[in-house]
Amino acid sequence: MNAPLKLTDRKRQAIVDAAIAEFRSSGFDTTSMDKIAATAGVSKRTVYNHFPSKDELFAQILHELWCSVGAMQPPPYDAARPLRQQLLDLLNKKMEMLQDGYFLDLARVAIAEGIHSPERAQEMVARLSDKEEAVTAWLRAAQADGKLLKAGDPEIASQLLQGQLKTFAFWPQVTMNQPPLSTAMQRAVVDTAIDMFLAYAG
Repeated sequence: MNAPLKLTDRKRQAIVDAAIAEFRSSGFDTTSMDKIAATAGVSKRTVYNHFPSKDELFAQILHELWCSVGAMQPPPYDAARPLRQQLLDLLNKKMEMLQDGYFLDLARVAIAEGIHSPERAQEMVARLSDKEEAVTAWLRAAQADGKLLKAGDPEIASQLLQGQLKTFAFWPQVTMNQPPLSTAMQRAVVDTAIDMFLAYAG
């Protein structure tokens, strides 16, 4: 059981949550620290005590996004386990992350700001690619073990495999505010993605 957060940590999280809400509704440029303080229910001074600038607050949102991605890293390839079971574990982990409401809120803020700031967008794409390297490494190991003879370039195969999930369980939710997939739909998307991938690469 997690220990309860200290008051200062609760205030810090309230500020981050308020910033996410305000950045989503008004955009980064037009959101003021005053508005974030009001939404968080704290003083402007408290906001600045935790985050000296709006840029540092945005950096914290990105940090939490990377941590969310990093926390869902799949286990390494295991030559002794059936390929399909490992792929199920791999994509179920990915699906769990993509359907997490807090992760989606973080992603919405990051993507919206990335559209207005090409430099930030390039940095975000590079860091997300690094975080998704675990799937590429798994595919590379499976190829080396002779289990995926027709997969081709593991980086392309990784994007194809993960992209099928994002088509249903990420982009509609982030860009059009569609609700998370039902459990049955999540299972159907994962199973279909695996079946298609193994038919192509196995």
